[in-house]
Amino acid sequence: MPRVKNGPATKQRRKKWLHDAKGYWGGRSRLFRTAHQAVIHAGVSAYKERRRKKRTFRSLAIIRLGAALKPLEMSYSKFIHGLNITGITMDRFVLSEMAIHQPEDFAQVVALAREALAKEAASRAKVKAEAEA
Repeated sequence: MPRVKNGPATKQRRKKWLHDAKGYWGGRSRLFRTAHQAVIHAGVSAYKERRRKKRTFRSLAIIRLGAALKPLEMSYSKFIHGLNITGITMDRFVLSEMAIHQPEDFAQVVALAREALAKEAASRAKVKAEAEA
């Protein structure tokens, strides 16, 4: 019976890793062991970045909202609190896109939040006056 060394399968497996390392610099694209390590490390980094991207886009939306609210003389935190009081459940990205592309509609949403904050402030003042009396 002839001896089987599994050469073709090994070559195919190594070729797959080298293919994944295509475009890497130096030995990272040519040497199997280095390429294998580089591809694994790149995969780990890509996995982490896919999760980090969500945080980055959320912070971008918050920055955009803050900039859109400044001319309307309202802070981001008060705006979000006003939305929570009114029960408007639009996410920050949709609100930031609305602020950019539909400023009139966004101004109406800000007005709703402002009204809710005013009502809450009035009710707090009333409760405080009753407590002091």
